[in-house]
Amino acid sequence: MTKKELTEYIKSEALRLGFTVCGIAKAEAVPGDVIAGYDSWIEAGKHGTMHYLQRNCDKRFDPMRLVEGCKSIIVAAMNYAPEKEVNGIAWYATGSDYHKVIKDRLYLLLQSINSVQKAIGRPFCDSAPVLERYWAMRAGLGWIARNRQLTIKGKGSCFFIGELLIDIELDYDRPTEKSYCGECRKCIDRCPTRALSEEGFDARKCLSYLTIEYRGELPENIGEKMKKTFYGCDCCIKACPHNRFSEPTRIAEFKAKEELLSMKTADWEELTKERYDTLFADSAVERCGYEQLMRNIKAIKSDNGKSL
Repeated sequence: MTKKELTEYIKSEALRLGFTVCGIAKAEAVPGDVIAGYDSWIEAGKHGTMHYLQRNCDKRFDPMRLVEGCKSIIVAAMNYAPEKEVNGIAWYATGSDYHKVIKDRLYLLLQSINSVQKAIGRPFCDSAPVLERYWAMRAGLGWIARNRQLTIKGKGSCFFIGELLIDIELDYDRPTEKSYCGECRKCIDRCPTRALSEEGFDARKCLSYLTIEYRGELPENIGEKMKKTFYGCDCCIKACPHNRFSEPTRIAEFKAKEELLSMKTADWEELTKERYDTLFADSAVERCGYEQLMRNIKAIKSDNGKSL
């Protein structure tokens, strides 16, 4: 195959495997201004207790140190927009664990590439020092909106991003340089804790961070801000006008399980460890853990003086 033919083949295979869009960027070191912005955010402590974001920055800023011989970064996005919502749980976490689903599909993509041309590659999905949204922009998928979400024009932001780093030179897409947020501030205005502001994003205030990543005691009266969502937060996503273009996912693994959809308020408040293990086997919610999930549920009930 020619380089052009192989590039087109890869993109068509990505779509066949269930990805909504696929773009390709040249593997190269991240520019200094991006590094400076990241370092400044870390130095300000806005990453909270997510100390893994401080590690392996040499690889984070140079993909060729992450995968030796890497020449191209294939970036693919898969839709997770829900057909039905599960009360209390952020949209992205109501199906199977996206890390595994995305990486499995990327492995299949790598196999498909190897069926027509020998390639060495490694897939990633939110589990390694990769600047995923940056590379998605470089690959022409979309822009990083004010809510810090990768947003795809005409499709919204309900997407998981995965990367396949390979040692083949391909045709590269034009990077996204324009934001389509315009003057809109709806995500900032709708953020219940002001984690989003004109100055950027402070994870320490974010309900997703507090309910999932943060292991300590929750801030006083935070349950009032959480309202009825005890795992994550979708406020900024729901506020974004671009998500009016979102369509329910066709990926079976990302559709909410009937067991979750049938959960009532009393079921959540009386949730046992055994029931938790059954409900969230092979789920992103496992990252939170049973004790922490119950901490969140109790905070809502305590701060609001009533049930979920």
